Formats: sequence, C-alpha cells, structure tokens
Amino acid sequence: MEPFIVRYRNLLVLLALLAVQIVGLATQVHKTDTGRMSLDPRDSGSVRLLRLWAEAVVAPPERLFHFGGSSFTDLWRNYVDLRHVREQNQQLQQTVDRLRFEQAALLEDARQGQRLQGLFNFQQQYLYKTLAAQVIGSSGAAQSRVFYIDKGSSDGLQHDMAVISPAGIVGKVRDVFPHTSQILVINDQSSGAGVILETTRIRGILRGNALGQPQIVSIISDNRIKPGERVLTAGGDQIFPRGLPVGVVDKVVRDPERDGFINVIVKPYAALDRLDEVLVITSMEPRFPPDQQQDMAESEAIKGAEVQQEEAQKKASQIMAERLPGLIDPNLPADQQPLNDSTPPPPVVHTVQPLRPDRFTPGNATGVTSGQTSAPANSTPSRTP
Repeated sequence: MEPFIVRYRNLLVLLALLAVQIVGLATQVHKTDTGRMSLDPRDSGSVRLLRLWAEAVVAPPERLFHFGGSSFTDLWRNYVDLRHVREQNQQLQQTVDRLRFEQAALLEDARQGQRLQGLFNFQQQYLYKTLAAQVIGSSGAAQSRVFYIDKGSSDGLQHDMAVISPAGIVGKVRDVFPHTSQILVINDQSSGAGVILETTRIRGILRGNALGQPQIVSIISDNRIKPGERVLTAGGDQIFPRGLPVGVVDKVVRDPERDGFINVIVKPYAALDRLDEVLVITSMEPRFPPDQQQDMAESEAIKGAEVQQEEAQKKASQIMAERLPGLIDPNLPADQQPLNDSTPPPPVVHTVQPLRPDRFTPGNATGVTSGQTSAPANSTPSRTP
C-alpha cells in the first residue's frame, strides 16, 4: 500500500486539489429553473450545483432501496402472510353454503307454518270431523294421478274417505295401509265425483281425461253453461259432502263419441300437482264450533228444566188427588175424574129479555084468546054511518 501512495503521490495530490476546486466551484455555482448556471444565489429557483450532484448520487440507491422494500412488503402481504388464505376461503365457502341451506330450510319451515296455520283454521271452522295428513310421495307414472299420505288404518282411515284441502276437493282414499294411504286424485281417469253447476243446477260426473284435466262428462248440450261458473259437489256419491268447492268451468267441448253431448273442462281450485298437506274427512256427522255447542248445551239444559217442571206439576196433581178423596168419583174412569177431566164444560144458554115487553112478546100473551085479534092501543074505533 505504501509504495502505491509514494509512487502516485503527485497524481493523488493533483486529484485532491482538483476535487477541492470542483467542490468549491459547485458550492458557489447555482443552477436556475431555465437550466443556465449563475453565481447569484438570489436568482429564483436556483439550486447549488453541489446539491444537484449529491441528489444525483444518492437518489438512485434510495429508489432502489425503496423499490426493494415495496416489493418485499408486497411479497410478504400477498404470499407469505396469506399462506392460510386458501384454507380460510374454503371454510368461508362452507359456511356460506351452510347458511344458504339453513336459510332455505327456514324459509320452507315458514311457508309450511303458514300452510299449516291456514289448514288448522279451516279445520276448526269446517263442519265435519277431519284428519290432517302430510303428502309423502307420488306414483311416478304419467298416466296415474295418485299420491301417498302419512296416515293409515292405525289413524282411523278407511276406503273411499273424501280428501280435501282449504281450496277445494282433492280426491278420495283408494288403498289403506297400516301407516300410509294411497289417494286417488279427481283428475284421474278412473276417479268419479258427483258435481253440480252452481248457476244452471246441472248435475254430472267429474273425472279426469287423458291430459289430466278434470271434466264433467255425459252432459246434454246446454247453451247456459258458460266459462267461469262455479262447480260444487252434489253429495249424491256418498263420498263428498254436498256443497264443497270443486273449481270453475274452463271451457266446453263437444263429446267426440256421442252427438248432442258435451264435456265441461273444469279448472280445479286445489293445486293438484303441488299438494303438501291435505285433510281427510273421517266423519260425516256435523261438528259444531265451541260457541254453538255451548248454545246447544244451554238449550238442552233449559229444555230439561222445563221437562222437570212438568213432571213436578204432574206429581203435585197426583199428591193433591190422593189427599182430596172427595174429588174422585169411583164410577168414572181416570181420564174423566174432576181433577183430570180436560173436556170443556157445556155452554150456558141465556134467554134474551126484551127491553119493553108487551102482550105480543112471546111468553107475555096474557088476555089474548084464540080467534080474537087485538087492536093496537093507540088505534081509534071506527064509526058507523
């Protein structure tokens, strides 16, 4: 090291003097905004040349350090620190799926609660005794309109019981099993229900066609049947009670097999393909609401009190007859006794007396003999000539 300094001593001294001069010059010289050099520090926007050189030397490493720090920070934040984000994302996705499933289940429960509340209100107000059942499946065949419910013979269900909904009739029980039953819907071709048109009072048989539409068959052509007329049960089939809603007339078509007859297509009130809960009529005896039952009980109590009062009066009459033997005639039957005789007494005849009786009044003809004629009292005797 020492030989190098000794060998290049003059050059190093020259370079040191040159550097000192350059630094001194850079301290005195200013660079303006226009790019010219000036020695006056009062020029606007002037910056020392030394400062510019220092900025040119320091700025690149500083930018490089800043870029490296930013890249490292981004690398840390976007990769190293997020190494568990994929697992968290999967957990969050599972949570979202579970919440969606729970939301759908809660929504379905709410809808079912509304349907059951409406079904319960209808069941409480309905005249006949019914049993609520849940639809658990269908036949799966396109031509067969049947479904299954979760009630059977153990619940009291029997063959040919009517199945209804709050909107209208649905069908009847076809097959009964211990815990389930098969229901034949009214739009099946093998079904049948007696119906009547509300306005025209035309009766017919309701059954399904090949397209699964309920229709009234074997009706003589009648121009009075119009779309929109209500269809009710007639009650003659001994299955559906009279007056239950069935649907409305959709259209009238000609019977292709018989001239002069028509088929009435009916739009049912009940959604036959979207049933969830139904009611099975288990008894045809009228069932009255609690308030009417209370009124009937009060009426029966009042009637019973009246019957008891009549019996007490009869018993009192018998006791009085036993204590008054003089009023009993042994020669007369029991129904003609004075106490028991209810025949009206004979009428009393009263003779009408004249206001001014004279000798011509019946019963007052004294002094008048036969063959004689009495003259009036105020008459004047005739004179002879």
